[in-house]
Amino acid sequence: MTDSIVLSIDKLRKQVPSTDSENAAPLVILQDISFTIARGDTVAIVGPSGSGKSTLLGLLAGLDDPTAGKVWIDGVDLFALNEDARARLRGEKLGFVFQSFQLLPNLTALENVMLPLEISGARDAATIARGVLGRVGLDKRLQHYPRHLSGGEQQRVAIARAFAPNPRLLLADEPTGNLDHQTGETVIDLLFQLNREQGATLVLVTHDDALARRCRRRLELNGGALSISG
Repeated sequence: MTDSIVLSIDKLRKQVPSTDSENAAPLVILQDISFTIARGDTVAIVGPSGSGKSTLLGLLAGLDDPTAGKVWIDGVDLFALNEDARARLRGEKLGFVFQSFQLLPNLTALENVMLPLEISGARDAATIARGVLGRVGLDKRLQHYPRHLSGGEQQRVAIARAFAPNPRLLLADEPTGNLDHQTGETVIDLLFQLNREQGATLVLVTHDDALARRCRRRLELNGGALSISG
């Protein structure tokens, strides 16, 4: 595996027991998927609802276990690690932007962004967090709690939190799904801007074809099977 490859997936498979009957065949969500992603690339994962997009993203983050197959992040076999080691790897190398923001309601915008920095042992987490929040246009909202922020502002806090530790890989699950069109465009511009500035590899799940076209590569899932464009 070369240094330019950030993410490598080999014959990744996910299946769950069928709920139809005890003797029914397992439900296959992902079918032996393989691909690699280079540092700094932008990749869209697209496909109809139920095609396995979010399942795939969760596996890439090590938030779920596959039935078979391997995922390497920066050459590290993700599923050879125990839960604690997997969490440390996520903290060091990976950022995640959720559709539903997933901000902690009792922490301010600044504290939400500081949290992963403090967990990773970064020095002067507050200064780093202020700087990243300033870059996403929220330098005047540092002490606001999520309930006092608009949906677009909450998503920008979530993006700042994901980018603050300077991850090698950023995963985003429908990052504009809960936003109006104009706010969504602003958020997407920001994601691509930070991708360019920090060189972080961007992998996003989306139903938005216009957004997918902005990515250099396109991975299309249908019935758990994969096709690749670009």
